[in-house]
Amino acid sequence: MNTAVTSKEEILKTSRELVQQQGWSAVNIRSVAAACGVSVGSIYNYFDSKAALMGATVESVWCEIFHRPEDGAVFQDTQACITWLYGQMEYGRKQYPGFFTFHSLGFMGEDKSDGKRRMQQTWQHIINGLCSVLQQDAKVRPDAFTPPFTAEKFADLLFSLMLSALLRQDYDPTTVLEIVRRTLY
Repeated sequence: MNTAVTSKEEILKTSRELVQQQGWSAVNIRSVAAACGVSVGSIYNYFDSKAALMGATVESVWCEIFHRPEDGAVFQDTQACITWLYGQMEYGRKQYPGFFTFHSLGFMGEDKSDGKRRMQQTWQHIINGLCSVLQQDAKVRPDAFTPPFTAEKFADLLFSLMLSALLRQDYDPTTVLEIVRRTLY
């Protein structure tokens, strides 16, 4: 076995590939080490436990699914952003079958607090992005947001609808786009 040190990015890429090919149960220190062609100790240089590896893998998958597109115009228009997000949800379903339900249900135990924290950080990043789009969208009525109904609260609502759609495996943004049109424009 090659004991050459690999990079954290290579380990996570290999972990994502294992998930795609064999499912989440295939990701553990030994299988990832074997797939990387390195010793188990090399994996432990980057991740101190299977839970840490799994948490980082979940975060890596979220980042791959929702990476920023090259077309920055997506983040200037709320409707374009929501359409893009739902398209990425469909991409995530195809690339990582069962991912959206696995990690949301799988990170509830004590030893998985790092994975849960990483998932929540990624979710907050998406909510912050939605909020930014809402605030930059030139089509939003000037009086659309008020002190009790802020862009932050609406972004949180949109994200909640997204999570619900993920669990239902419904990747059609039509209803959410109608809510946006009736509420903001």
